[in-house]
Amino acid sequence: MSDAHPTDPTEQAKALFFEGNALFEAHQLEDALQRFQAALSLVPGRPSILANLGVTQCRLGRWADAVATLQKATHADPANPDAWVALGLSQEALSHWADAAQALRQGIRLGASTAQLWLSLAGCELRLERPVQALDALDRALALEPTLAEAWSQRGSLLREMGRHADAANAFEKALAHGGDESLHRFYLASVRSDQDVPSEPPRAYVEALFDDYADDFQAHLLEHLKYQAHRILLAPLLGAGQRYGLVLDLGCGTGLCGQLVHPYADAVDGVDLAEAMVGQARASGAYREVVHGDLLGFLQAKNERADLVVAADVFIYVGALDAVFAAVHQRLKPGGCFAFSVEVASGQPGLQLRHSLRYAHTPDYIEQLAQAQGFRVRKAWQAPLREDQQKPVMGWYVLLEPAG
Repeated sequence: MSDAHPTDPTEQAKALFFEGNALFEAHQLEDALQRFQAALSLVPGRPSILANLGVTQCRLGRWADAVATLQKATHADPANPDAWVALGLSQEALSHWADAAQALRQGIRLGASTAQLWLSLAGCELRLERPVQALDALDRALALEPTLAEAWSQRGSLLREMGRHADAANAFEKALAHGGDESLHRFYLASVRSDQDVPSEPPRAYVEALFDDYADDFQAHLLEHLKYQAHRILLAPLLGAGQRYGLVLDLGCGTGLCGQLVHPYADAVDGVDLAEAMVGQARASGAYREVVHGDLLGFLQAKNERADLVVAADVFIYVGALDAVFAAVHQRLKPGGCFAFSVEVASGQPGLQLRHSLRYAHTPDYIEQLAQAQGFRVRKAWQAPLREDQQKPVMGWYVLLEPAG
């Protein structure tokens, strides 16, 4: 008669392993994890148990634990595709892009080739600034699943950055046809096709995602790589001996570059930014009385406290049409106050333009006509670089407005 509860460690481990597999298939991942851990304690180093434990840790989002386990699993059995894939996905979640790409490629070579894995690999290659490899991975994803909207979207964005605008437009249209977000892809299309209407504003989700993703490296990248100087150029005429402001509003404050410059000259500085990660950094700078997570129009309209200075340095490139913003600023400014901002300078028509970079540009005529319509007069306006793009200066239009009456 067989023993229902085997006492041999190997047999015990086998029973626990099969129980773990059944629990995993039933999506009872915590229980499966416990069975695999118990099995591994009985037969340390067993490749199959290491692999299944690591895959379970990956599914549970315990990325660091998964990496440690799966590195042992792939060393013990280099031919297990599931272990390589889970290792790649865990490394990706930890932003270890090179290790993730290597592991995903190995898993795919061993037969775990799905559209979603190629899409993950493409994302890693993009992070590694390897556009050719990223494009190849996206093409392979689409060969397996031609209706994968996210792959078409990423393909369009990559082609746009490569200057292949007609091909990018085709990819964005395919993303739309296969269920991609309507407002987002209409925005993308307008940046690469001149026959599209210019959206009056970007999708909020696009701006939030862009800057939340960018926040950790934002300030260093902006100042060191893009030679960003708009905050200093804009504020230079406004900060000096004897100048003092009661309340300053910093629209699109980012990590707080403007706030830190103006803080010594102000009784209070309040900021707003759409990206939560930026808000955290601005608050930590100590330059602000308050930093609000939200859109700048809602921020302006939420209170009646009058400001002496409203600043928007290199912000309106992510806003678009400025009618409502100018009206709201006019309501918040004290008589004799100043509205200081910069825009990317455009020429020709229309006055509001969406560039291939997904940034808005405004003509000086657009700004001057809008200022007059909203009750401002121009105190000072001048052209100077904002930052660099591919080591070439991006010209800006710097403007100081004041209420006309």
